[in-house]
Amino acid sequence: MNWDKLISTKRWGQEDKTHSNPNEERSQFQRDYDRIVFSSPFRRLQNKTQVFPLPENIFVHNRLTHSLEVSCVGRTLGNMLSHQLMENAPDNKLFPEIGMLVAAVCLAHDLGNPAFGHSGETAISAYFNEGSGKNYQKDLSISHEQWADFTHFEGNANAFRILTHLYGGREDSSFALTYSALAALVKYPCEAINGGNKQHIYTKKYGFFQSEKEYFKRIADELGLIAFSQNPYSYYRHPLTFLVEAADDICYNIIDMEDAHRLKIMHKDEILEHFKPLLGDDSQRNKNIDRFHKIQDTNDRISFLRAKAISTLITQCFQAFGKHQDEILSGTFDADLIKCIDEPYRTAVENIKKISGDKIYNTSSVVELEVAGYKVIGGLLEEFVPAILQPETNYH
Repeated sequence: MNWDKLISTKRWGQEDKTHSNPNEERSQFQRDYDRIVFSSPFRRLQNKTQVFPLPENIFVHNRLTHSLEVSCVGRTLGNMLSHQLMENAPDNKLFPEIGMLVAAVCLAHDLGNPAFGHSGETAISAYFNEGSGKNYQKDLSISHEQWADFTHFEGNANAFRILTHLYGGREDSSFALTYSALAALVKYPCEAINGGNKQHIYTKKYGFFQSEKEYFKRIADELGLIAFSQNPYSYYRHPLTFLVEAADDICYNIIDMEDAHRLKIMHKDEILEHFKPLLGDDSQRNKNIDRFHKIQDTNDRISFLRAKAISTLITQCFQAFGKHQDEILSGTFDADLIKCIDEPYRTAVENIKKISGDKIYNTSSVVELEVAGYKVIGGLLEEFVPAILQPETNYH
């Protein structure tokens, strides 16, 4: 893959227009960012929890604040790549805007998630796999590949659908984002089922529904993404997707710990112990720990640790990206950047993930929310799907 081709201002639905005015007040990728910020799907993220139920008297992160924070981290990673690429191509007019492009994609990375996150996804899939929805496959007269989109519902694919879907009443009938933004958004560039009708091989994660697979193919071919030879609708990732994923990984690993402290699930000293390896080398680490103890407000102490840990992981993830950039561009790299960082940082992140699983994600309030969400989504599907597919029946 080639950076000159991967970074493009061609817009979905506006392919016949030119977008190359160097004197414009907003760059094309700034326009992507603004269109997402001012959209209804983005605003709706404020009512979706990140991990914890939203309590009345204390602040924890929701999907909106999470997306904003991921966008900030992604912008920094994108700027670091921009500076690197500009060393060899100082006259390229688009490379300086890579930070804004990554920030825009980060804003949109959770747009397709249903309410209650993964629990909501599971509820949708279960309704069509095990619930009364399983009877609709014959009524809908759809292919195995199309049915897999129902039985293996995926929020990532739904985000791509939202941003490419034709909406009546909108200018150009869609968000008209750049090809580069749409491609970088798709974390898993394949369809839900591979192998055709004779061999059903379901992918654990996928990036687009059957209704949009031709859209993604058009974008991927335009940008020069590498396709898997055995499947015309499976591609290797756009390289910027690795930076978007790293920004998301950094934020949820670190910031969930901050929320756990605010909700008194974890003590400040316990969080300090887990964050210590992420505070720099020995000399810098000792200085940061001294500064931590001098901060009066406990929440500010945790915020200080969070900022230092995120800064360290940004540097580490970009170094991992640089180390593997040739493999990424050739399509031979298939790993999370955060799993490729140096020691002792990698072990620290793994320990944080483990303690998060043990003490945060399994706490009673989180589990209760997931169970309730599963029931709510399932109940709504029981009411609304028959009403849509059988409008002649009277529903009260």
